[in-house]
Amino acid sequence: MVKKIQIDEGVIVQSSQMVITVTTERAPQLIDITPELEQVLEDTGIEQGIAVVFSNHTTAAIRINESEPLLLHDMERFLEQIAPPEADYKHNDFTVRIANMGEDECPNGHAHCQHLCLGTSETIPINQGQFILGKWQRVFLVELDRPREREITVQIIGY
Repeated sequence: MVKKIQIDEGVIVQSSQMVITVTTERAPQLIDITPELEQVLEDTGIEQGIAVVFSNHTTAAIRINESEPLLLHDMERFLEQIAPPEADYKHNDFTVRIANMGEDECPNGHAHCQHLCLGTSETIPINQGQFILGKWQRVFLVELDRPREREITVQIIGY
């Protein structure tokens, strides 16, 4: 979906929204989605602005960090340590839980607790048609629950 608004003589602000689908393989898992985001940005033609990258899930986060294999392993281990899957979570007790139950419900209290420490979105500035990211920075979808398809909404606003 693309929307254009003229705000001044010769300046047209554009808003573009797209959903990216990513298939995860395990949890925790950090998946570099930077190339997909760069393609979305290129497709919009926006040169100056901001992008909001938003996970449509409460057990999958969006984070910016470094893509170095040993660090990715450390971050996955850290997530498992702060909220271990095998710990006791009331959310996982299906004999008493009645709220927000789906057909594919599984014990995932740990994933919700891990998500609490990460967050749902990142905002990235855009200059000259490129994301402004540090030398080593990449954008990750962080799977916290189990393998499945995940949706990421990308909203880009600029001119």
